[in-house]
Amino acid sequence: MKREYKHIIIGAGASGLMLASLLKEKQQILLIDAGRSVGAKISISGGGKCNLTNESVDSSNYLGERSFVSDVLGRFDQAQTLSWFAKRGVHPVVRKSGQYFCVKSADEVTALFHREIQGVDLSPNTQVKNVYKKDGKFIVETSRGTYIAEHLIVASGGLSYPRIGASGIGHDIAKSFGHTVTTLSPALVGFTLQPEQFFFKELSGVSVEVEVGIEDKSIRGSLLFAHKGISGPAILNTSLYWKKGKITIDFLPDFSWKSLRGSKKQISTLLPMPKRAAKTFLEYLKIVDKPANRLSPDDIENLKSLQEYSFAPAGTFGYSKAEVTRGGVSTDEMSSDTMMSTIEPNLYFIGEVLDVTGELGGYNFQWAFSSAYTCANALVIEV
Repeated sequence: MKREYKHIIIGAGASGLMLASLLKEKQQILLIDAGRSVGAKISISGGGKCNLTNESVDSSNYLGERSFVSDVLGRFDQAQTLSWFAKRGVHPVVRKSGQYFCVKSADEVTALFHREIQGVDLSPNTQVKNVYKKDGKFIVETSRGTYIAEHLIVASGGLSYPRIGASGIGHDIAKSFGHTVTTLSPALVGFTLQPEQFFFKELSGVSVEVEVGIEDKSIRGSLLFAHKGISGPAILNTSLYWKKGKITIDFLPDFSWKSLRGSKKQISTLLPMPKRAAKTFLEYLKIVDKPANRLSPDDIENLKSLQEYSFAPAGTFGYSKAEVTRGGVSTDEMSSDTMMSTIEPNLYFIGEVLDVTGELGGYNFQWAFSSAYTCANALVIEV
C-alpha cells in the first residue's frame, strides 16, 4: 500500500463508498475504515433490506440548516440516486410510505460498491490516531502506519452502532482544525420509561397506530411496545426532535366516538388497537371491559385521555440501538457547493458526521449520497 495519495477518505460507509465510487483515478484514493469490512452499517440497515431513499425528499425531512441541506440535496436528488443505482443493476422498490428498499437484501448495495471502488486502496480494521497538516498536505497517522494526502475527506459517520466500529474520530478531527461540533445525542431510537409508564412493558411485542405530538410537530405511525420501553417508526422519528420534557401520544387517532353509542360490543373490541393493548389500557384507566352502551360519562372522559396521553420519557435506548447520531460538525463552517471546510482548505466533511440528521425513511442515506456527490463534483467526478 502506498503512503501518499491524492485523496484519503476516512470512513467506508454510505457516503465514503459513494464518494470513492464517483471519483476518478481510483489508484490515487485510500479508503480507511475502523470496521472489519466496508459498508457494515449498510448491511444491517432497514432490517437488512437497506432503505436507500424516499419518493419525497426535501429539507423539511431533516434537522439542520435548511438552506444548506436544500442546496446539497438539489445537486443529487432521489431521482438521480435511483437512476445511478439502476444503471449499475440495483433497482430498489417502494415498500411502504414512499420508502425505497432493495428487492432482495442490502448485499445488493454493498456488492455494487465493491465493484465500483475497484482499484481503490482499502484499509479496513484501521484506527485513525491523529491528523494534522504539514507543508500543505494532510498527515494521517493510523494503527497501520502514516499516510499523506492532498485532500482529506471525513466520512466517518456518528456514534451509532459502536459494535461495528463507530467512533467520534470525525468530530475529533474537525475540532483539531478549529471546527465547531454541536451537541451529540442518539436519534431515531426508542425511549425508556418513567415508573408511571412501566405498565407499557406488559405489552412487549404489541404494535399500535398512534399520532405523537412534540413541540410543533405531529408524527403519525406505529408504536411498538418493547421490553425496555417504546419503539417503532413513530417513536424513532419523535426521538429526532426530543431533547427532554414531555411528548403527547394519541393512542386513538381518527377514532369515532359515535361507534360507542348504543353498541353492545365489548369496549376492548371497539377500540382500534389489539385487544391485549385495549384491555391493558382499560385496566390502567380502571374501566371494566363491558358493552359500550354501559359506559358512564366519566368512563368516556377517561377513555378520551388516551388521545392526549402525555409523559416525559426517562431517556433513550442509547447509541447501541440508535439509527443515527443527532448533531455533528457545524455546517456554518462548510461550503454547500463543495462540502469543503471554510476554515481549512482541502478538508471535506460528508454524510452523518455533519450536523444534518434525517427522519426515518431513507433520508439519511439520501443525505450521504447527495453530500458525497457534491464533494465528488468539486474533486472532479466520474459518472
